[in-house]
Amino acid sequence: MPQRDKRRMNIATRPLPPNPPEDVSAAGKPAAAPSAVPSPPEPPPVGACLRPTADLAALDNLVHAAEGRATLGLSPTALGLAWLDWAAHLANAPFRRLGLARMALHQARRLAEGAATGTPVIAPSRGDRRFAAPGWQNPPFHLLQQAFLLTEEWWAEAAAGPEGITRANDRIVSFATRQWLDIFSPSNIPWLNPEVIAATADSGGRNLAEGAANFLRDLQDTLRGAPAAGKFRIGADIAATQGKVIFRNALIELIQYAPSTPTVRPEPVLIVPAWIMKYYILDLSPENSLIRWLVGQGYTVFAISWRNPGAELRDLSLDDYRTKGVLAALEAVGAVRPAAKVHAVGYCLGGTLLSIAAAAMARDGDDRLGSLTLFASQTDFTEAGELQLFITEDQLDFLDDLMAAQGYLDSRQMAGAFQLLRSNDLIWSRAVRAYLLGQREHPSDLMAWNADGTRMPARMHTEYLHRLFLNNDLAEGRLPAGGAPVSLADLRLPMFVVGTETDHIAPWRSVYKLHLLNDGELTFVLTSGGHNAGVVSEPGHPGRHFRLARRRHGDRYLAPEEWVAENPPRAGSWWPAWSAWLGERSGSPVPPPGFGAAGFRPLDDAPGRYVHAH
Repeated sequence: MPQRDKRRMNIATRPLPPNPPEDVSAAGKPAAAPSAVPSPPEPPPVGACLRPTADLAALDNLVHAAEGRATLGLSPTALGLAWLDWAAHLANAPFRRLGLARMALHQARRLAEGAATGTPVIAPSRGDRRFAAPGWQNPPFHLLQQAFLLTEEWWAEAAAGPEGITRANDRIVSFATRQWLDIFSPSNIPWLNPEVIAATADSGGRNLAEGAANFLRDLQDTLRGAPAAGKFRIGADIAATQGKVIFRNALIELIQYAPSTPTVRPEPVLIVPAWIMKYYILDLSPENSLIRWLVGQGYTVFAISWRNPGAELRDLSLDDYRTKGVLAALEAVGAVRPAAKVHAVGYCLGGTLLSIAAAAMARDGDDRLGSLTLFASQTDFTEAGELQLFITEDQLDFLDDLMAAQGYLDSRQMAGAFQLLRSNDLIWSRAVRAYLLGQREHPSDLMAWNADGTRMPARMHTEYLHRLFLNNDLAEGRLPAGGAPVSLADLRLPMFVVGTETDHIAPWRSVYKLHLLNDGELTFVLTSGGHNAGVVSEPGHPGRHFRLARRRHGDRYLAPEEWVAENPPRAGSWWPAWSAWLGERSGSPVPPPGFGAAGFRPLDDAPGRYVHAH
């Protein structure tokens, strides 16, 4: 049990001291009143009257859970302490305050120069599209956006922690400052946004009426808890690769896909997706489905479809996901393809889980795996991207209370955290287009998938956040699996590891750290795109490129920047390079197997039942 949980249990169950007994004599009768003035009674132990009962502690947990629902799981205490840390250190840095005052005057002079000359003195950062409309270059709107950008620049400098502030609090203050500034951007205010003003004048206000209708539809979808998939139907337009569910337990369905070639490689491919979202990120539309494409390369492909858990599965552990997920699927795959090595593939959190399972198998002498492929999967969490903003002891304690009350973490609560990390693109810009301009984004299969989230069991997600993100137990050899710790150094499999250039969830330098945790054969790919688009990068997709290099056992370590310098980009998709890598580690083609095997007969057509649960 994590130390924090032990501490909470001890506090919550500690009994109050008993009432002092009536003073009795040796004969068992009340003692006679003393003739002398009695000595004052001994005071109770320090803190005896302050120890909370279990009921009161539980009520505090319920308060935190209610707060968490209103704050998307973010702890107001963590935010308050971060601001206090920042303010206290800034108060003790008079010359830094002087520097900020000088910078404020400098920003004011720059704004005055821009107003006098009509030329911009500051440009939006790369990727900031809030002021891209031509109207922002005309007076008085050009002055509004320049004043906001100068203010934003000043606050970015002011929020950057003074010396002495903790790194975690520095990140929190900078993040919170950015969120507040984003709210008050003139692009979000209808009467200050020239694009909205022009659209309202041209349409006679129809854009605002359509925006209100869009808002009501989105609110209805949110209250119903149903994903806004639009025209995309699961099993018909997306997640439509033909196959059968050959195994189902309380946690997973295992899909075996139908062959599309006359012969297949004898080694099957098992895909372990992330459980935070539905598996069909790898089986979107036919033209960009990695699963369909891999089947077409002559492989027998299996994929796990995770159940969308409710409160009834609150006690599932991270190790249950390993045993009832990965190992249960491996047993079924082995029944269909007896004695064949398995090419195991993991994506995002599924790759982290697969790494744990593979390390435990190596520890236990289980040699069923033939290779290991990881897509945007972290094994070391010391540089875990922008999500580290939410990973502090205080924040996780608050989140634990929320999950304990619900039995799970809802996908909308997790999605809210992801959206806040990129609020310009994912919240405010979308809100302006949908609710002020009355425009709907052109629906895509990736948008439909992104709206189709899942929940996470309370115990599993608590263990995952504490053991991996907070304590980095996997990289440091402390993570237990099957009752004993695992080490990634035990892996003796050829590995194919993919990082994506603009990934803010699993930054590629973090993914690259597997080079430090295992000295075996490792082929690393760095591809263009982000966490999702970099993986869903089918051949023929315009503008794609990647870098690839193989590290053999015994080769010297290259730092990430050295690796990039030594490996120039190649145009196109990395998928064919991965297929070739798998082919080098596979046997000659053989006739494809039938669906299922003894004890694993087909239950349903793909995509199965679990994918439809909301």
